[in-house]
Amino acid sequence: MHELRIAEDLSGIVLEAASNEKLVKVTRVNITFGQLVQIVPEIFGTAFTESVRGTIAEGSELNIEIVKVRMKCANCGKEFRIRGNIFECKHCGSTDLEIIKGKEMFVKSIEGE
Repeated sequence: MHELRIAEDLSGIVLEAASNEKLVKVTRVNITFGQLVQIVPEIFGTAFTESVRGTIAEGSELNIEIVKVRMKCANCGKEFRIRGNIFECKHCGSTDLEIIKGKEMFVKSIEGE
């Protein structure tokens, strides 16, 4: 369950950013995860709620965006989205692929007062 570790790291980032911006209350955190990070949003939300308990981010809304996997075929150069767990080019069948999107993890914004 890597959600707990990521939530703990995120809470540190949020609290540091809030301190730097002189926020007294964090109201919303917007984050993006690539599909390949394999976050379970419900578990992550619970872990984040627990990791910010007793801080200025307690009670903040967590908005999670999941970015679908996008690949590029090294053989034919075409870009495409994967279907299910099939990691092969839907144009030529090659498995020599580059991940373009889907493994990122970042904080889009932190809102507060």
